[in-house]
Amino acid sequence: MKTRSTIRPTILILALATLATTQAAAQEVARVEVSPATLSLEVGETATVSATAYDAAGNVVDIPFLYFSRDGRGSLAVNRATGEIEAHKGGEYTILARALGPGRISGTMNVTVAFPPLDRIEISEDGGRYYVGVTLRHKAAVIDQADDTRDVPVAWSTSDETVATVDRFGVFSAHAPGEVTLSATAEGVVGETRYEVADNPVTSMAVEASQTRGRTGDVIHFSATPTGTGGTIDDIPVTFGLIADPDVVATADFPPAEVDGMGRFVAYKPGIYTVTASVPGQTAHATVEILPRHVAEEVQLVGHAPVRNVSTSDLWVWEGVDGRDYAITGTHSGHGSTYWWDVTDPASPVLTDSLIVDARTTNDVKVSEDGELCVISREGASNRRNGIVIVDCTDPRNIEIISTYDDELTGGVHNLFIHDDHVYAVNNGIRFDVINIEDPANPHRVGRFELDTPGHAIHDIWIVDGIAYTSNWNDGVAVIDVGGGDRGGSPSNPVEIARFRDIGGATHAAFPYRSPTGKFYIFMGDEIGAPAFDGQEADRTPQFMAGYIHVVDFTDPENPEEVARYEIPEAGSHNMWIDDDRLYAAFYQGGLRVLDISGELKGNLYHQGREIAVYKSYDPDGVVANAPFTWGPQIHKGNLFFAEYFSGMWAVKLQPRRTLIP
Repeated sequence: MKTRSTIRPTILILALATLATTQAAAQEVARVEVSPATLSLEVGETATVSATAYDAAGNVVDIPFLYFSRDGRGSLAVNRATGEIEAHKGGEYTILARALGPGRISGTMNVTVAFPPLDRIEISEDGGRYYVGVTLRHKAAVIDQADDTRDVPVAWSTSDETVATVDRFGVFSAHAPGEVTLSATAEGVVGETRYEVADNPVTSMAVEASQTRGRTGDVIHFSATPTGTGGTIDDIPVTFGLIADPDVVATADFPPAEVDGMGRFVAYKPGIYTVTASVPGQTAHATVEILPRHVAEEVQLVGHAPVRNVSTSDLWVWEGVDGRDYAITGTHSGHGSTYWWDVTDPASPVLTDSLIVDARTTNDVKVSEDGELCVISREGASNRRNGIVIVDCTDPRNIEIISTYDDELTGGVHNLFIHDDHVYAVNNGIRFDVINIEDPANPHRVGRFELDTPGHAIHDIWIVDGIAYTSNWNDGVAVIDVGGGDRGGSPSNPVEIARFRDIGGATHAAFPYRSPTGKFYIFMGDEIGAPAFDGQEADRTPQFMAGYIHVVDFTDPENPEEVARYEIPEAGSHNMWIDDDRLYAAFYQGGLRVLDISGELKGNLYHQGREIAVYKSYDPDGVVANAPFTWGPQIHKGNLFFAEYFSGMWAVKLQPRRTLIP
């Protein structure tokens, strides 16, 4: 069913309300039982669980299920469609079976996987020469016969305590010249590393700062030079320390600054800071002045395109072939509806057309580079085939469906991206398929890509210059050559370049950013919330979301390093956009955030005075009244558009903050 531009928005709302009433009248799931209720496995074993849905009267409801592991993704592989599970790592896990229908009712069961015996212990340092007086913590990785790292207590010891000693935390200290073996033991398994301890040769020490003045958030590099009678001593560990004198001191506040083991310093508060560099017997220092960052700007509300009958998902804004500006917004659990807007005057968005496809959710919407085609993702189709819908949007006042493609996409397409006449569609949360749309009436698959890790998953994909960045939950981000890299990749032959698992996160969205500093960063956003998240609880109050944005230095793709984070205390991250040294981030109940990401990045960016603006949208007539729940932003021609889950699309503009000082 398709509505024309002559049909007013209120008619569409009534149509959707009727559809909702019809669906509600169908047989509804009241509870789900999973069989067996519990299961015990060994690593490498497989089993299959099944689920049955019942209505309030106890009758069986014929409905498909989605199976997944609530925890331990990668440790317990789950076939989402069949319920087959395979154990890869010992532990306690919960399997959830979700009925794919109204209410999204779920049932659970528990799986216990026995831990295999230990195999080996690997110590973090390789041994070699060590110097008297040096103290360095060593870490032990305890690995079992399934090649998994285990959290098992380790006992540390040395072969000769007159030469060196070690405490229970692995802190190893050298006392006299000689040979010594450092050992770590757990459950009868031993790991060792050998050292030859020599006298300390350092006679002097110097340290220099890359700059003597900076702002909060600036990364200043301190370089230390220990020297002896033969020149510079390169193989002695240098310890960096910090003497802080911030302008404002607050008891129990976060630290005013930090310096890491490589001498990289960043301050969170203005003040005077002295960094020390030490080796046994020698210390040097350098002092820097840190000023406020002063980047805050005013947020001016420009316009609002309200959607108050269903929840809004993602958006896309583009310049049409007629030179005017347009936007499309999808819906979440919105009966397959999408809305099309003329935003040439963002202060007065005009609904130009609307479209309902066979779906429960049209989560993602994208428009081709030439502005002629739109592709809509589908989930929850009545025929269970899902896939994508390709739409002619050359005239956004009279949109037309060109074709639907669902071959092997029946599990649902949650996100997608259009690049060079190809659609990269996230298929059933497991892989992405590459669909050629040079002839949009006859789309066809040309390639696909899937990770090889146990229990792998994918949520999103973003492509820049022929390089794809996929967000893979516990597997982090994968960087894939699809035609723009140096690995021979193409749409029909995607080739992995690198991947990175963030520190304790679950990667939901990723955005690449090449900084003017020469650094190449990937921003990796977590999404951590209720497993059956649909944006609201049964009483339609917004859920609390957590998780933050991890910043990974990918300048050397062979050695990526997580260097910074953007974590706010009251909310978790969702989608993001980067443009001109600014991060535009949706943080659910935390609203829209704009962050200065200029210069080198390190530490928690939230505390560094880098926030340019925060904006929360309140609509008393929204799906949930006055409940900001920001979904996704996009900057377009100086205006910042963003989707609000409970109230539609908004537009704001940033203005330099006015000051009384000329």
